[in-house]
Amino acid sequence: MPRASRLTVVAAIGGALVAFAAVPAGLVYLIAAPVSQALAEAPAEDEARPARPEPAPVIVQHAPDPQDARFDCEHDIWVGIHRMSVDAIEGLVDMGAREHATGTVGRDDEGRIVSYTVASDDVPAAIGERLCIVNGGLLGMMNHVRTIQPGQVLWLDPDPDAPWVPYYQPPEAVAGQPQIPYQQAIEEMGQAADAADVDAMRRIWDDRLSAMFANPDDRAVVDRELEAGDLDVLRQMFS
Repeated sequence: MPRASRLTVVAAIGGALVAFAAVPAGLVYLIAAPVSQALAEAPAEDEARPARPEPAPVIVQHAPDPQDARFDCEHDIWVGIHRMSVDAIEGLVDMGAREHATGTVGRDDEGRIVSYTVASDDVPAAIGERLCIVNGGLLGMMNHVRTIQPGQVLWLDPDPDAPWVPYYQPPEAVAGQPQIPYQQAIEEMGQAADAADVDAMRRIWDDRLSAMFANPDDRAVVDRELEAGDLDVLRQMFS
C-alpha cells in the first residue's frame, strides 16, 4: 500500500486519547463513526444518575467478659507484701470458676476463704480475679514459688503479726548475690515445714541460708522462730 494512503487516527474514548498508527484510509470512517456515535450517546457528566445506596452501618456488640472486669465484686482486695511480713487478706469472695481459675476454694469452719487448690492451666492473675484480688499475680510469690503447679495449695490467710520471708531475695541483699541458690533454699525450707521437719529446716538455715541475710535483726527473727518450732508460723515464713 502506498505510504500516502496510511493515516494516523486519534480518537477520544472514555475521556482518553487513543492513537491508531498507520491505519488504512478506507478504515477511517469505520473507526471514527462508531466512536463518534458512542460519544454522542454517552450521558453528560451532569446528567442525573441513580445513586448507589449507602451500606448499612455495622454494629459490633460484645458481651461482658468477666476475665476483663470484676464488675460483680463489691470491693477490691489487695495482697500487701512488706520486707518481712504480709498484710491480712480480708473479705475474699469466690466469684466462680473461670478460664485459668478452675481450682477448689478452701474455707475454714466460719466459711472464710483460707486456701485455694491449683488446677491445671490456672494462673495467679485469674485466681485473683476469681477472688476479687486486684494484684493476684503476687499469690505465687506470697506462697514462695516462682510458678504455681496443679495440686498446690495456696495459703490465703496470712497472719500479719507473724513474720514472712521474701522469696526472690532476702531484705537488703548484697549486690551480686545469686538469686537461684537463695530461692532453692527457701523452697527446701518450705518443703521441710510442710513435712513438719523442723530439724531439717534448722540444718538448711545454718548451712546455707543464714549467711545470705545481711541484716542481723532479720537473722535473729528466723533463729527465734526456728527455736520455737511453731509449724504454723514456719509455714507462713517459708511455705
